[in-house]
Amino acid sequence: MNYAVWAPLLVPLLAAPAARRLADALPPRAAAWLLAVSATALAACSTAALCLLAGAGALRLPPVAAFGHLVLPVVGDQETDPAGIVAAVLLAVVVATLVRTSRRHLVLAARARRTAVRAGMAAGDLTVLQDPGADAYALPGRPGRIVVTTGMLRALDPAEREALLAHERAHLAGRHHLFLAVVALACACHPALRILRDPLSYALERWADEAAAAVVGDRRLAARAIGRAALAARPLPGRPHAALSAATGPVPRRVAALLALPPTTPHLLRARAPRAIAAVLATCLALSAASALDAASDLHGTIETAQGE
Repeated sequence: MNYAVWAPLLVPLLAAPAARRLADALPPRAAAWLLAVSATALAACSTAALCLLAGAGALRLPPVAAFGHLVLPVVGDQETDPAGIVAAVLLAVVVATLVRTSRRHLVLAARARRTAVRAGMAAGDLTVLQDPGADAYALPGRPGRIVVTTGMLRALDPAEREALLAHERAHLAGRHHLFLAVVALACACHPALRILRDPLSYALERWADEAAAAVVGDRRLAARAIGRAALAARPLPGRPHAALSAATGPVPRRVAALLALPPTTPHLLRARAPRAIAAVLATCLALSAASALDAASDLHGTIETAQGE
């Protein structure tokens, strides 16, 4: 196994901060896609590297070598490979974390849907809960639903309610819960990717903010609705991780962005700093993928040589 296999495990330490910095310079929709795609690619390459290290270590074991008709001196002079053992342990941790994260998302979402169906009054995609606490969130599923309490409805005037519901519908239409799920699973594969969770959540809320402003045709109204909803919000217990709410995240920053002119991607990418960060990120992603492929090719060549012997 050559040294290229280590690159996908180290690259996220540089690529994740670069993706976070670049996302700050992009419009929310582009930022959300950038963060999700970068996290997925980096997680896939790092997990592949662990699989290759663990596989190379397993080939040194006589039972595995005999099963594959390999010659042990060609595969490796020692029966044990410390790097392979560590990689196998880390790979087991990754798999266990992936299963636990997936189960938590699915169980909490299903529980929230059952609660909304039992306790709420449904009208189209809207479910109203009789609760004095103010809360509203988008609940993914088939079909997706918007859950809002009577407390939140009383806290807003009719125009603000329209903006709030448009925000939550934008979450469902954009399938924003899938972005959160993808990055949550990526974080389970490599801890360095955890710094992308908060920027992604912010980008998704800003994406929905802009969509709501476009629906109601008034950016000030959308900003006022989000600000008032955040001031009144009292999140319900048992809200699932996959639920997205207009009252979460750095609300003052989101309100300020709505009151300013919406940024455009071409204008931002003309700046020197974002272009440099984009080049660094692209280089990191290419290096990670190329290194994983090179390591896989090296391992395949070793196996063929061992079988040929």
